Amino acid sequence: MKKSMFVAIACLMAALSVMTAVSGKDTETDSSTWLTDLPKALGLAKSEHKLVLMDFTGSDWCPPCKALHKTVFSSQDFADYAKTNLVLVLVDFPNAKPQTEELKKANQALSDKFKVEGYPTVIVLDGNGNQLSKELGYEGTTPKEFIANLEKLKQKAL
Repeated sequence: MKKSMFVAIACLMAALSVMTAVSGKDTETDSSTWLTDLPKALGLAKSEHKLVLMDFTGSDWCPPCKALHKTVFSSQDFADYAKTNLVLVLVDFPNAKPQTEELKKANQALSDKFKVEGYPTVIVLDGNGNQLSKELGYEGTTPKEFIANLEKLKQKAL
């Protein structure tokens, strides 16, 4: 009886873990393409002649942040553009998602440095760290419109 109860609890816990992981997929950011280290991102941007796009977000609680990720950052058009033109930096301020104290401090330092007043805030830098734009909020811009704005910034930065 004890053994079968243990097995049942273990199976239930495994199922809940899988359900939690799957249900978070649509708002999660692909960690293989988003960095959290701005100095590293700037180095890459400079060497690869790309712009740095910093996304200041509350990924697990902010509705406009979730909409921006779902509509723009998760789109194939944006992924294709970013691959050849951007180094992406996620500066996240989640409520429930775990982060190291080091990352929390680094994110807060970036927020202070760039005077972020709300979420989402998207800041674009050139490879030298010069700020090219700062946009607060998200009002439904399509991926193509978002990319067109980035392309204008890129042309000005060259």
